[in-house]
Amino acid sequence: MAVPSHDRADLVRLRSALPREGGGVQAVGIDGDDTLWHSEIHFELTQQRIRELLAPFVQGAEFDQRLLATERANLRLFGYGVKGFALSTIETAIELTGERIPARDIRRIIDCAKELLDHPVELVEHVDRVTAELCERYPLVLITKGDLFHQQAKLAASGLGERFAGVEIVAEKDPVDYQRVLGRYGIDPARFVMVGNSMRSDVLPAVEVGGRAVYIPYQVTWAFEHAELPEELNHRVVRLDHFGQLPDALEALARSS
Repeated sequence: MAVPSHDRADLVRLRSALPREGGGVQAVGIDGDDTLWHSEIHFELTQQRIRELLAPFVQGAEFDQRLLATERANLRLFGYGVKGFALSTIETAIELTGERIPARDIRRIIDCAKELLDHPVELVEHVDRVTAELCERYPLVLITKGDLFHQQAKLAASGLGERFAGVEIVAEKDPVDYQRVLGRYGIDPARFVMVGNSMRSDVLPAVEVGGRAVYIPYQVTWAFEHAELPEELNHRVVRLDHFGQLPDALEALARSS
C-alpha cells in the first residue's frame, strides 16, 4: 500500500500543475535507494561483517545463499529494509549454527543493523544538481519502497524533499502499485517516466502499466532485484551510465512521444 507524505493541498497543487494536453513527459517518478542515495553498498559491507562473524560456524557462500532464501521467504512478513534484513539475518544465523550462536553475536548483528539505520545519507553523484534542475521542468514524484520511518528519515536527511511534488513509500513496486500512484495524481501512464536502478522494481512494472523508464544501474544490486528486460520492451526503456545524463534523456523521450 502506498504511503503518501503529502497532504491533500499538495496533491491538489500537483494535479493542477500537470500538463494536460499534447504529448511529452507529464511527470517523472524517481526511485530512492541506489538511485538518489547510496544504500546497497552499505548492506553489502554489513553482510561482509556478519559473514566474518559467523565464519567459525559456516562458510560465507552458504551463509549468503541461505540468507537470500530467508529474506525471500520473509518479505511478506517483514517487507524491505534494514529491519527485515536484521531479522532474517538472525534467523539464518540461528539455523546455520544449530542454535549455538552466542547471545553476544546476536547482539553484534543487532548493532550492525542499528549502524545501518543510522548511517549518514550520501547522495549519488550528480543527483543534487540534476534534481534541482529537473524539478523546475517536471513534476517529480519520489516512488520508493522499504521501511516507512527509515525512508522518511533518509529523504529528510538528503535535503531533496522540497524538490518532489509528491512522495510515495510503498510496500512493493508492482504494476498494481504503479497504477494506484498514477491514479492518485491523475498522471497519464503514456506520459509517465520512471527512473531507477532496479530492472525488477523500477523498470518492468512501470513499462507494464504503459509508461516508460530510464534505467541507471548501480554498482551493486541485491540479487532479489535482478531481472531481464524482454527484447520487445527495449524501445520503452533508456539505459544511462549515470544520473547526470538524465535531463538529456528526458528531453529525448519528450520529443519522441
